[in-house]
Amino acid sequence: MLNQSDILQTLDMIDHQHLDIRTITMGISLRDCSHPNLSVCAQKIYDKICTKAEKLVATGCAIESEYGIPIVNKRISVTPIALVAESCEGNEYAVLAKALDRAAESCGVNFIGGYSALVHKGATVGDQRLIDSIPEALSETKLVCSSVNVATTRAGINMDAVAQMGRIIKETAVRTAAQSGLGCAKLVVFANAVEDNPFMAGAFHGVGEPECVINVGVSGPGVVHNALRAVPGAPFDVVADTIKRTAFQVTRMGQMVAQAASARLGVPFGVVDLSLAPTPAVGDSVARILEEMGLETCGTHGTTAALALLNDAVKKGGVMASGHVGGLSGAFIPVSEDEGMIAAAEKGVLALDKLEAMTCVCSVGLDMIAVPGDTPAETLSAIIADEAAVGVANNKTTAVRLIPAPGKTVGDRVEFGGLLGSAPIMPVHPESAAVFISRGGRIPAPLQSLRN
Repeated sequence: MLNQSDILQTLDMIDHQHLDIRTITMGISLRDCSHPNLSVCAQKIYDKICTKAEKLVATGCAIESEYGIPIVNKRISVTPIALVAESCEGNEYAVLAKALDRAAESCGVNFIGGYSALVHKGATVGDQRLIDSIPEALSETKLVCSSVNVATTRAGINMDAVAQMGRIIKETAVRTAAQSGLGCAKLVVFANAVEDNPFMAGAFHGVGEPECVINVGVSGPGVVHNALRAVPGAPFDVVADTIKRTAFQVTRMGQMVAQAASARLGVPFGVVDLSLAPTPAVGDSVARILEEMGLETCGTHGTTAALALLNDAVKKGGVMASGHVGGLSGAFIPVSEDEGMIAAAEKGVLALDKLEAMTCVCSVGLDMIAVPGDTPAETLSAIIADEAAVGVANNKTTAVRLIPAPGKTVGDRVEFGGLLGSAPIMPVHPESAAVFISRGGRIPAPLQSLRN
């Protein structure tokens, strides 16, 4: 039970430390929407989403008003569309993306995720059709998010898919050039993708999930930063314990909101994802947490160790607060969405190589990174391959969300607005990886995958 002190402390976190529920995400199975006719399939998808999520936004707003807890986003995730569309005749899969977009707009949500394919060991005809359609789908919709899983620890890395995703990212950037490549901000390439992630752009409703479910993503970089200010110069044992206690409080709040939404919507409660997801707002930065530990600038030597401590302490505090912690749950490091990361990148301290090292110990990957618009597709693919290797070797989820901004080069900046923020164009290595990427095939699974 929450006592008066807990309530007052939580209110202070909300009022002064950017504490919020980042998203209530309803996962919806579309497996029963398959039909040979694409138009019929699209209509079934639209109808089911609108039926299931009709009251999602209103319920979220009611909880927000009643509890006084900001709920920033209300979102939907669906079964990977490549699975739903497998039996469809024809390859105009963008029709299905437009149905998702219309349904999301009708329901009033911020984003809908699940225009996705799982190709870590190979692609079916349906997978290939969906991947080919991604640039068109993301350039002709507003609310649809897409993801492709190209690797798992059990299967290894599908290098054919990795090579193709470099080309898909380039084409998506070109098609959305007027918005500085904004379509790429809605496209994630995964290794070891999870089925219950409520955060966009990588959310989809996994095949092991129920018919419908409520997952909640909480966030609180500002809260953690503020807590560490109270223990200046303390040893790392105290730092870790302070973060754990803070993560416990944040997760309890998230579970309370999730259970309320579940009860009111008559939908099972799935998980609380307790990821520290930053925003461009000052005071809501993961980078500033790391600097509070004693780093002059995020990205300098010591950054990976500090991030490892933060990620581990967040997870430990969260699992003590809820028996249903899931999703990614840890610390996110999206460059464009974190004002501290932006500042470090602009100073030249935070570079792609350091970010890659940091992804070994955090909860996601190379996220929301803008690179020169003339970056070759093979270089994008090589970056994806590196990050997939990190995930596969460490048996963890990693992801890449790169934005080759058309017409931009190092020293320029792109503006996306809202939670997507802005990003300095970061340099990539000029040496080519084209011959490496052209080999294709599959990088075998590591020895540690043989666990049976």
